[in-house]
Amino acid sequence: MRRGRCRLRAKSDDRPPVLPEPVDLTDRLTRYFQKEVSVNLFSPLTLGDLQLPNRLVMAPLTRIRSGQSGVPGELVALHYTQRATLGLIVSEGTYPSHAGQGFPGQPGLVEPEQLAGWQAVTDSVHAAGGRIVAQVMHAGRVTHEATTGGYRVVGPSAIAITGSTRTYDGKQDFPVPHALTAEELPGIIEDFVRASKNAIAAGFDGVELHGANGYLLHEFLSPASNVRGDSFGGSPENRARFVIDVVTAVAAAIGAGKVGLRISPEHNIQDALETDADDLAATYGALLGGIAPLGLAYLSVLHADPAGEFVQHLRARFGGNFLVNSGFGVITSRYEALALVRDDVADAVVVGRAAIANPDLLRRWQEDLPVNEPNPLTYYADGARGYTDYPALAS
Repeated sequence: MRRGRCRLRAKSDDRPPVLPEPVDLTDRLTRYFQKEVSVNLFSPLTLGDLQLPNRLVMAPLTRIRSGQSGVPGELVALHYTQRATLGLIVSEGTYPSHAGQGFPGQPGLVEPEQLAGWQAVTDSVHAAGGRIVAQVMHAGRVTHEATTGGYRVVGPSAIAITGSTRTYDGKQDFPVPHALTAEELPGIIEDFVRASKNAIAAGFDGVELHGANGYLLHEFLSPASNVRGDSFGGSPENRARFVIDVVTAVAAAIGAGKVGLRISPEHNIQDALETDADDLAATYGALLGGIAPLGLAYLSVLHADPAGEFVQHLRARFGGNFLVNSGFGVITSRYEALALVRDDVADAVVVGRAAIANPDLLRRWQEDLPVNEPNPLTYYADGARGYTDYPALAS
């Protein structure tokens, strides 16, 4: 609640000071406390076509439990179904084409068997009363041909990431990607569109396009990974163009009310560096200026300072439902999540590791009950351990 200021100005002719119009403080207080009661982490929220019973969103979490075929099985279905009381589940990143696969064991949205596997997952989540969207993720240069099955690694420019990646053949250095030509970009857009249509056909309630964490869409945004000289590189406006084109095409194909976008400005991960503040503001300003008119379901922002001026400026520029995730480096706490909604920093809060370790996180946070601690050694592994064996509280 803002406190009004009454400034008294002395007049040269000694007339009484002019007072501002009286403020109805009772009305202000009433509206403030009504907001406190009616809007909190556990209140309903509409995100485009999605009706959420609460504002606690499960983050997209890479768990690599789908084998070399990329087909999610019964274990994956159980994992997501256990967490169906959360307001919304965002699936782990799913590849839209074989060339877009980033990790061994990652699920896809390409082959009929993969779609059938996802149909079983979404049916199970819906039967438990949940809502789930598919995160559509093209890894871009963050992969290797030993992971993609021989499909060429691509990116906006022929610049390799420093370091190595885990493949089906063991650790391998990141290769220099093929720089996508302007003529090849419509085919990549069609991959996103096809995968998004496949997701809806497989029972997902919508899709989240992955524009964060150094993967293909983020690679186009970053001046460190995109040094193109055509209309998709160079200026901030040009670097934002491909992402705008992808989001626009997917929204047209499945309906904007079923589409969200995730971004991670200045996260500086996987060599998608964004270290110039002016360039950063211009790039994401251009991006949001291009997608704001679409009427998307939401924008999800991963950032260490969600209440800061930069992120809140993004919220104002987007003008729609705004989700925040601050827990990439530090686990999001119950207190922080409550405060983010209470203080109107965001419309909903995206949490990762707390959701991994607590299938009944909603109840635990609603009732302020003890929580399980996640085991990082089981994040990227096989089997049920650290995946479906975290206990829920007894009734």
